[in-house]
Amino acid sequence: MAIPEVLLITPTRHGDARGWFSETFRQSALEEAGFSGGAFVQDNHARSTGRGVLRGLHFQRPPHAQDKLVRCVRGAVFDVAVDIRRGSPTFGRWVGAELSADNGAQLLTPKGFAHAYCTLTDDCEVLYKVTDYYAPQAEGQLRWNDPALAIEWGVPAGEVTTNARDAAAPLLADLDTPFEYGSARAD
Repeated sequence: MAIPEVLLITPTRHGDARGWFSETFRQSALEEAGFSGGAFVQDNHARSTGRGVLRGLHFQRPPHAQDKLVRCVRGAVFDVAVDIRRGSPTFGRWVGAELSADNGAQLLTPKGFAHAYCTLTDDCEVLYKVTDYYAPQAEGQLRWNDPALAIEWGVPAGEVTTNARDAAAPLLADLDTPFEYGSARAD
């Protein structure tokens, strides 16, 4: 990926005439890929019924910052991580990947990044693991359609469905980010 801390991981699938089998999570494989974060403590499952549903850009502030390992198990999404670490050489830059039930790819978004995805098909389900528990008092957002970010979501902006909270999130220029590049894993 263009930002080395964000990892695109595609677990091996072993298949035959019956279908396939895959280890979707193995801590040692993540460590071999370069992940040195903590243990995952919570799994989340989201379903979106229509194409163009956008969830994000979200993050949790320290001390509840989260690494996220995201995969799509039904349909397809465009998954994005935006660097929000002050002083980072990639501050304000984003990387994204298509995650689908067919390709089995997963995106690991580390602490210090805002995360979002947009559904590319109807009837999508996304599963993700996080390294800290959900803490509503630590929630943070970044506006999904900030022109300074210029994220290419794979769906025209006029066809995106989001909620009022995400639509009113701050722009990058107004974001009071709690993350600093080079700090101990940004937490």
